[in-house]
Amino acid sequence: MPESSPETHVIDFRAAEQLLAARDPRGAIQLLDSVITAHPENTAARLLRARAFFLAAQLRPAELEFQIVLEREPDNAFAHFALGRTLERADRSEEALRHFRLAAALEPRPEFIEAARFARETGNGEHDLGDPDHETE
Repeated sequence: MPESSPETHVIDFRAAEQLLAARDPRGAIQLLDSVITAHPENTAARLLRARAFFLAAQLRPAELEFQIVLEREPDNAFAHFALGRTLERADRSEEALRHFRLAAALEPRPEFIEAARFARETGNGEHDLGDPDHETE
């Protein structure tokens, strides 16, 4: 097995981003596991792994990763939004609404505001977790 290095971890992180974009969340998780083992403090890697868990329908691990991100960055609007989606998908709408509201308050992006409003009005809904740096249409 090749030796791990900081450069290898950066390559693995970038490859995991590509795998997630190509809808291969399990492949992304596999790469990110070694990155996070070597760098457990890396919040970006944890956020990416949380998104991969969500897309792989591994809701409990996704929830735990989003919570770790929020412990470190309580003002991360995307992490609140994504945790809300995770809780919503797990039929925990009341808990999800709190995170949707926080996301909308922290960063009034249209999709965050819509999620807070939609969750409040209907209490359910299925949505994808896109790239946090790109607006959804």
